[in-house]
Amino acid sequence: MNRLLVLLLCCAPPLLFAQAPATEQWVVTTDLWGNPAYQLLSLERTGKQLKGELDGDPLSGERVGNDLRFVVTDTRKQTYAFSGKVNGESLRGTADYPDSNNPQTRVPHAFTAWRLPPRPAGPPRVHAFTPTTWSNEFSAHRKPVLTVWPGDTVRTTTLDSGGMDSQGITRALFGNPQTGPFFIATANPGDTLVVRLKRVRLNRTFADSLDSIVGRALNPGLAAKATELGKPVRWKLDLERGVASPEMPTERLKSFTVPLRPMLGGLAVAPGFGAASLSTGDTGRSGGNMDFNEVVEGNTVFLPVSQPGALLYLGDAHAAQGDGETSQYALETSMDVEFTVDVVHGKPPPSTPRVESPTHLMALGQGGSLDDALRSATAGMAQWLEQDYGLTLSESAQVLGSSVQYVVANLAGRSVGVAAKLEKARLAGLAPAGK
Repeated sequence: MNRLLVLLLCCAPPLLFAQAPATEQWVVTTDLWGNPAYQLLSLERTGKQLKGELDGDPLSGERVGNDLRFVVTDTRKQTYAFSGKVNGESLRGTADYPDSNNPQTRVPHAFTAWRLPPRPAGPPRVHAFTPTTWSNEFSAHRKPVLTVWPGDTVRTTTLDSGGMDSQGITRALFGNPQTGPFFIATANPGDTLVVRLKRVRLNRTFADSLDSIVGRALNPGLAAKATELGKPVRWKLDLERGVASPEMPTERLKSFTVPLRPMLGGLAVAPGFGAASLSTGDTGRSGGNMDFNEVVEGNTVFLPVSQPGALLYLGDAHAAQGDGETSQYALETSMDVEFTVDVVHGKPPPSTPRVESPTHLMALGQGGSLDDALRSATAGMAQWLEQDYGLTLSESAQVLGSSVQYVVANLAGRSVGVAAKLEKARLAGLAPAGK
């Protein structure tokens, strides 16, 4: 070795050779009087000393062996003291919180945590995931089936709305059972989850529906005639020709076919703390049983994150569906799905789910009535134009008044959906804001 280099190394201060701080991430569950609250804990350890963040609030403390203590200080200068013991990839202990009704009083709460695995070295990965369980809720309380990182791709399958798989075998309870949840590392409340649908493909040759018309689409006269409706209809899926047709058609429908356009009726992240788990038959700001026939291969869905890891669910695949899913069931079937995830930080999340196609921006409003859903869709599109194109409300009003299209997305659930659509070509001359 060069003598000068040896001399420099011998004279170098000890700090030069100090180990880089070890950084860990944990998902913490704190029991608040029987209500689990989930938070992301980042710990940076140098020797015994700890620093880091809990949901963005700074902390400091120490770890001695497997015993760990740290104090979190929030923006109101209130402190939360955690003490616990590490056991492999898990952590358990007590969190000392200020009483929400009397800040001078302290209340102990039990907490547990699981360690998030470090991001693997190298490029984003492709995960082949075969589900063995399914969920009938979009819930924050279900254990994640897989941890993925931004840029990763997942290849998986879904059941139909009745719980049948690609072989026609019932695997789960009816009611739109969902695959998931997938834990998306780095996703935190206030972020936006980006789901790029790379492949949404049929994996069987039949689908089920009804000869029904939803009540919202019936006037009194039509309702009086529809009392005998609601019978099951089996459809043949001709994958080579790309069309579906009734398996046992009436004489008038024996030549009737519809183009196959596979889509996902269900796509959602878990709702936030304080919100009840969402049934897989319902929708909300976090997505859900949207039944929007633009959630198809090649399009991208944007959802607001309300829990650590987002907790993404998908299912309720349809071989084809008209606007609104007016027959209560679309052409319900199972599907092979491939999607890639990303996370947008530092930007207000969308007020309502968004879908982007190669040609359109679409803001999906949800509500208990078509009026409410229309208002939500309009507000969602106005937010999009402000955020990504820098438009004032006056400018957005001019764009909407001249160019917006409204589509009834869903009439079949307890809530309904309306989508506001804008052709991207209309916006081509606008300079995107912050892009």
